[in-house]
Amino acid sequence: MNQDKALVEYLRRSYTAVDGLWFVTVEEAHGFEHALALDEKVWQIVPKIQARKAREVLGITGNSIADLTACFSLKLRADGHLFRVDEVPDGVVFVVTHCQWRELLRKSGREHLEKQISSVIWPAELAEWCREFGDEFEFDYVDGIDENEEYRIVFRPCP
Repeated sequence: MNQDKALVEYLRRSYTAVDGLWFVTVEEAHGFEHALALDEKVWQIVPKIQARKAREVLGITGNSIADLTACFSLKLRADGHLFRVDEVPDGVVFVVTHCQWRELLRKSGREHLEKQISSVIWPAELAEWCREFGDEFEFDYVDGIDENEEYRIVFRPCP
């Protein structure tokens, strides 16, 4: 592994460890529902930082579907997800075939929480991504359509 890949992996591992450890620590002290509610608040802020940094890194200043797609793709790649992007007549579909966060839940024996956590965190996160692109888009989050994918995220222009 070259040094750049090692650095990326180190930073990704540190990022996911901090996220998981604070969640479990709050959960132990105050219960799962409280931890999830706080996590939701965090993920209403983090996407603002991510979207703005993605714009900066990619040199994107616009609010087109192509701009959102490029920035959100960077976010998913940086998080370690495997995915494909399908363009559809009314927007774009991110089909996530491997989710790093869900993999960590599985490794820790907490896979029974995957859909419960995702159904709260993804909508919070995706709403902020849409706001960062001028509130010109809406989204759908669809969990596990089949065994070949974890979930789908659809962005489309607001009517």
